[in-house]
Amino acid sequence: MTEKNTNKKTKTKKVERTWLKVELEFTEPLLGTSPGDPKLAEEYVTSKHPDGAQKDEQESLPEEIKKYSSYFARNENDEPILWDYQIKGFFKDACSMMRRVAQVDELKAHKKIIDGLIFVAPREIPLMSSGELTFKERPLRITTPKGDRTALARSEAAPAGTKIQIEILLLKPSLEKYVINWLDYGILRGLGQWRNSGMGRFKWHWLQIK
Repeated sequence: MTEKNTNKKTKTKKVERTWLKVELEFTEPLLGTSPGDPKLAEEYVTSKHPDGAQKDEQESLPEEIKKYSSYFARNENDEPILWDYQIKGFFKDACSMMRRVAQVDELKAHKKIIDGLIFVAPREIPLMSSGELTFKERPLRITTPKGDRTALARSEAAPAGTKIQIEILLLKPSLEKYVINWLDYGILRGLGQWRNSGMGRFKWHWLQIK
């Protein structure tokens, strides 16, 4: 009597991937977030980047250093850019807000999912500006041991009409509906500095799905 071979080869399922290519057009000025003070810049990048301050991010700050000012990072051609992780940060913020809306089906443990299953390209996202960069200034109230005082915050600003193009890789295609919800949220609350006041709002459209 012959024994049956029970050693069956298990098939490894291929991971399905979906690429979404979209264009964002800012309907309000987009403000830079990189602090002008080098020490503040390093602290800011470290707090926002999962792997800490990266050399290319620190070197991308404009040469003109002004405390209390924020700027756009620059690429090697001295062009203003956003970083890929800023888009992922927006996704986390949008998802967190959507979870507070009872009618909306949203992700649980969304930060881990966005970090591990959703990726944005390119790393350096160039701003296709509709005009010259300017500065926007606004007063800030600061509480100190000596009492409240007012300081002036100053941010580099790209005008309304500025665009960016990004590709979004989904390692789980079912995440597409969530990404669409988050992008739609951008018309209400966008990217960049001072976004709670309405700065950095955007509309978007498809360029390609593959």
